Amino acid sequence: MSQPSTVIRIKPHQYIHVLDNNTNVARVEIGPQTFTRLDHEKVVSASPLSMIMIPPRNYCIIENPVIRGADGKLILDQFEQPKLRHGDTEIRFAQDPFALYPGEVLLAPPVPLQVVHANSALRLKCLRDFVEVTADKKELHHVAGDEWLFEGPGTYYPKVEVQVVEVAKSTIIKENQALRLRARLQTTDRKGVVRQPGEEWLVRDSGAYLPGVYEEIVGFVAALVLTDRIAYQLLALRSFKDQFGKSRRAGEEWIITQKDSDTYIPSVDEKVVRDLKAITLTNRQYCIVADPIDPTSGKNQLGHKQLRKGDRTFFLLPGETLVGGVQNVNVLAEDEALLLSAKEMFVEKTEKETVTRKPGDSWMIYGPTDYIPPIEIEVVEKRKRIPLDVNEGIYVRDTKTGKVRSVIGASYMLSANEERWPKPLTPIVDELLSKSATRDANEESNDVERDPTEVVTYRVPHNAAVQIYDYRKKEARVIFGPELVMLAPDEEFTVLSLSGKIPKRPNHIRSLALFLGPDFMTDLITVETADHARLSLKLSYNWHFKIDPKNTSKLFASSDFTGDLCKATGSLVRAAVAASTFDNFHKHSSEIIHEAVFGKTEDGSPCDQLVFETNGLVITNIDVQSVEPVDQRTLDSLQKSVQLAIEITTKSQEQSARQDAERLEQIARGELERQKIVDEAHAERARSNLVKLQAQSASVESTGQAIAEARARAEASLIAIDAEVKQAKLECEASEIEAAAELEQTIALHESEIDHIQSLNELEVNKAKELAGIEVSKFSNQVEALGTETIKSIAQAGPEMQAKLLGGLGLKSFMITDGKSPINLLNTANGLIGNTSSGSFGDF
Repeated sequence: MSQPSTVIRIKPHQYIHVLDNNTNVARVEIGPQTFTRLDHEKVVSASPLSMIMIPPRNYCIIENPVIRGADGKLILDQFEQPKLRHGDTEIRFAQDPFALYPGEVLLAPPVPLQVVHANSALRLKCLRDFVEVTADKKELHHVAGDEWLFEGPGTYYPKVEVQVVEVAKSTIIKENQALRLRARLQTTDRKGVVRQPGEEWLVRDSGAYLPGVYEEIVGFVAALVLTDRIAYQLLALRSFKDQFGKSRRAGEEWIITQKDSDTYIPSVDEKVVRDLKAITLTNRQYCIVADPIDPTSGKNQLGHKQLRKGDRTFFLLPGETLVGGVQNVNVLAEDEALLLSAKEMFVEKTEKETVTRKPGDSWMIYGPTDYIPPIEIEVVEKRKRIPLDVNEGIYVRDTKTGKVRSVIGASYMLSANEERWPKPLTPIVDELLSKSATRDANEESNDVERDPTEVVTYRVPHNAAVQIYDYRKKEARVIFGPELVMLAPDEEFTVLSLSGKIPKRPNHIRSLALFLGPDFMTDLITVETADHARLSLKLSYNWHFKIDPKNTSKLFASSDFTGDLCKATGSLVRAAVAASTFDNFHKHSSEIIHEAVFGKTEDGSPCDQLVFETNGLVITNIDVQSVEPVDQRTLDSLQKSVQLAIEITTKSQEQSARQDAERLEQIARGELERQKIVDEAHAERARSNLVKLQAQSASVESTGQAIAEARARAEASLIAIDAEVKQAKLECEASEIEAAAELEQTIALHESEIDHIQSLNELEVNKAKELAGIEVSKFSNQVEALGTETIKSIAQAGPEMQAKLLGGLGLKSFMITDGKSPINLLNTANGLIGNTSSGSFGDF
């Protein structure tokens, strides 16, 4: 570097580095001084450098610092050069300004010291071993890797051996809250308890808490709020002593209630299993607790039960369960009872006697009363007296004997060894009874649920019969309607399976009742004549049953009387038709079928009915509704012959109708011509009358029109004249109104202008008066303020000053002009000339 000058002026707090080229050693020259550079010396910096100034509460970092002795003096090497700690750094705090020695480097300008506030700390980490001397002269040995906290409030003075890892802040613990901590390494907490790695504990004190360097925050634990209605069940995770000083073993369970504490914060050694709600029993309730806690040993009595009655409130302890929940007291009315069963042997004491109950015994408690069953008793069911009408009943079975009976028409209460017996019915009988009940109730639904324990009832329709069979007595009885049938436990209905539809199909109709008639049925059969013509006959039978009072069961001898009737009559008709030709049967079908079915008497007269002796069925009449050939060719031939006969008849009727129509047409045409002539004569007469009336109307019309036009013109002229007169009057009145309005408007305008001018004049006068008064008062006030002597001095000040000025300048007189205004110099010249004898001219 070039050296511009050999003399360098170093100001105070400045320094330079000088390199001795002979020894190659650099030194520091500190001001104030005037440094003269020798020939073998070289100034390293171009200009003096400012010393390092560290303000109070600031520090800076120096790289490669010099080494000083215990007395603070520099340690020099053999070349008289300060020794450096190469690769090291040094932190310097507030001190006098100092210069950097050759080799020292300022890493960063001075920065303020870090202030650690209250409830916060710095987490420090040791980078290399060193010994720290505390304020009380104690020595703390730190090893590389150690960590500790510098807690506030305070100012942290950094060290090169220590690294600031982070700023730790306190955690606020609220009321009813605890902080859960975990030890990362073995440490001692703030209460002096040694914590092992991974150990967890709670800090329950409210306020700010600053975790230690080896403490880790797991989370917050909220307090459990206990009321008289809520408790909590806890589980010990390991053996410990709880907050109340009681030892708990691992796996033990217990509850915390409001009697123990209003709030409870579970520790890390216990777990909240669940919250418990209080069970409240009124004086009309009770419950059964299974596996209750023994108050002496504090353990569950497994397999035992305990009855608890109201009025009380309690919590279920661990291991206890509620059997069946909270139950109400059994309130029995006068018509109610409870069926009870003993589950174990016990002695029951009543008001009247003492009874020993064995397991399995059953008995009943009748009302009216209140009953709470002991734990040895099981309530099987609650029974109520069954009210039965005269047409109602139930089936009752004795559980001891197995006998079933029906109770009808009286209110009945089942005894302890009785139960309601459901009577089984076949599906078809159940379906028919359901349809019958629906039809009687006039309901649309076909699903009427039947109570199987009620006595089966069926209303037999009018003119019908029902057969009931008793399997125990092996007897059958027939009941005729209208009647109500009530089945005994061993009785069943006889179900009829009848043929139905056309032609008849078996098992189409199912019924419980047999209708006795009279009624009719229709069947379709196919027959074949002697000449092999196959015909389809549609027959209708009138029938009824003939009742034998001595043997009524004969009515149900056949389960399908319709099918039997149709088969029997069909065979008779087929045999009769087979012996006849088609032509003969076509002409005499009714007689042939009637004779075939009913037969003839001994004297040869036809019979009028057919009786079936098996079940008393009587056929009284047969009607042939239709006869149609089965063979298509026969049917076509029959249709052709019928069609030909119809055509012949139709044509003959058409010819007769045509002749009658022509005759009537001739008669009508003659009458029409005659009527035309008569009508034309009447028309001519009417036309002549019309012409006369038209002429009269024309004359009247012309006369009336002329008169109307004259009158209209006269009236129009009169109306026009009247209108002109009225118009002239109105125009005159309008002119007068306009003139008067203009006059009034002019007068009003002049008056308003006069008033306006007068008002302006008055305002101007008042303004002038007020301004004059103001000026007078202003002038008087100014005169009073200045005074007469002051005004006199002001008036004389101008001439006196001019006289003094002229006197000072030696001028007798002078004139000043701008060269534009004219000046009268006549008298002035005379004056000037007159004064020349006595004095000289003044200078302008």
